[in-house]
Amino acid sequence: MNGDRRPWKNRAAGSTLSWVIALIVWVMVGIALWHFAVLVPDRFIGGIIGAFLAAVAGAVLSGYLLPTPGFPPGNPPGMLEGIFAIPGSLLFLVAAYRIGARREP
Repeated sequence: MNGDRRPWKNRAAGSTLSWVIALIVWVMVGIALWHFAVLVPDRFIGGIIGAFLAAVAGAVLSGYLLPTPGFPPGNPPGMLEGIFAIPGSLLFLVAAYRIGARREP
């Protein structure tokens, strides 16, 4: 050791932030799909904030799990990484809507 304690010094420049960029892409896909929640009656569990959390959580979960679990190695992520976030976001939005609609009197 030469006294340099920077752990990122020996890594490739593109690999250090690839997981952050992928996470941002997944969150933005979830937010984009959340905007369509205003087109249906507000019966989401937790209201519009619950719909927001469901859309973002579903997008991040399915983006992480599809096609194989983990963060994509490429930086910047490709179009497929954004598309893989759509099914989970929609599934979580539908689930939040159904649970909320069942709870309403």
